[in-house]
Amino acid sequence: MSNIHPTALVASGAMLDPTVVVGPYAVIGPHVKIGAGTVIGPHCVIEGHTTIGQDNRIFQFASVGAENQDKKYKGEPCELIIGDRNTIREFCTLHIGTVQDKAVTRVGNDNWIMAYTHIAHDCVVGNHTTLANNTTLGGHVELGDWVTVGGLTGLHQFVKVGAHAMVGFASAVSQDVPPFMMVDGNPLAVRGFNLEGLRRRGFSAARQAGIKQMHRLLYRQGLTLEAAKQAIAALTCEDPDGAQDVQAVLDFLDRSRRGIAR
Repeated sequence: MSNIHPTALVASGAMLDPTVVVGPYAVIGPHVKIGAGTVIGPHCVIEGHTTIGQDNRIFQFASVGAENQDKKYKGEPCELIIGDRNTIREFCTLHIGTVQDKAVTRVGNDNWIMAYTHIAHDCVVGNHTTLANNTTLGGHVELGDWVTVGGLTGLHQFVKVGAHAMVGFASAVSQDVPPFMMVDGNPLAVRGFNLEGLRRRGFSAARQAGIKQMHRLLYRQGLTLEAAKQAIAALTCEDPDGAQDVQAVLDFLDRSRRGIAR
């Protein structure tokens, strides 16, 4: 395969589309599958039961599919599954799952994963996320679609961050962040909702107003969480998508196990 540099080491069992490009000194293990158009940079190590989709770009020195850092791991054949059109920058580390969860770490499509980011075992990363330099996801973390995480930020094990939320620079995230909210700090505090992000994604004025009202009910009215949930459930919105926004927040609150950042 002419797209594989002669110094790269590709195990005989690896399944690479003929269009995959592999740079100098990269190492690809026998259980790896890589889809069309993906580019693997120099000195990358792709190992484990790892499946990578189409048109990804993985920059030099990334470690993808290594054994997880869970002390309970005993060598079970767990997986890492990465979707399409992701950018994974230098020195990122993405680990396989564990049998204590679903045995799979998942990364969706169109994510922008910047240098030194760590995605631990059993994490679920949605689509269109942006993880700035030195973002660290502990095990079992879940990120919804369009989440933005600032650099030097750590997310505790089992934390969930809802769709369209934004986490600021150098934050310590130990509780769940509901969809659409904007948080930062250590200890973490909710600063508002992600208005600029919603505008950029074409949310109508009616949808923005509904999300603003949900933010007020959760964080500005002094309501208990149960009372806020009831008030949110009673909201109406002129935009049909507004009902979906309300349901997304209610579903997230019902699924929270670490408690939400308040």
